[in-house]
Amino acid sequence: MHWSTTTSVRANVKVFLVEDNIVIQEQVRQTLEAVPGAQVVQVAASAQQAGDWLAAHPDDWDLALVDLFLAKGHGFEVLRHCRDRKPHQRAVVLSNYTRDPVRAHAAQAGADAVFDKTFDMEALVAYCQELSRDVATH
Repeated sequence: MHWSTTTSVRANVKVFLVEDNIVIQEQVRQTLEAVPGAQVVQVAASAQQAGDWLAAHPDDWDLALVDLFLAKGHGFEVLRHCRDRKPHQRAVVLSNYTRDPVRAHAAQAGADAVFDKTFDMEALVAYCQELSRDVATH
């Protein structure tokens, strides 16, 4: 699986990654950190770890990037922890399970967008670029 980045991000986007697979964690980290300005500031492997970190660091992230199926817990739990957030903060799903009704359930849980790990990495990079413009104004 190879993901390339061909766009740039102007402002620093602090990414909180919620993913239990170490290989995928590293691939996503490398993809995002190849985008100028994007930085993975924390990784959580379970819903509990993610909820604890979000509660303790409400201002330390701009983008919560959440897998749905975690070894312990579920990404929908994490999305619910992200509901009370600043206007520039975004919570998005990055999963291999993106068909309906998953997209509808993710939106109901508070997701701003849903991206497929296999097919949507370029779209995710573009999303980060757009988010960087919002972050730059805050």
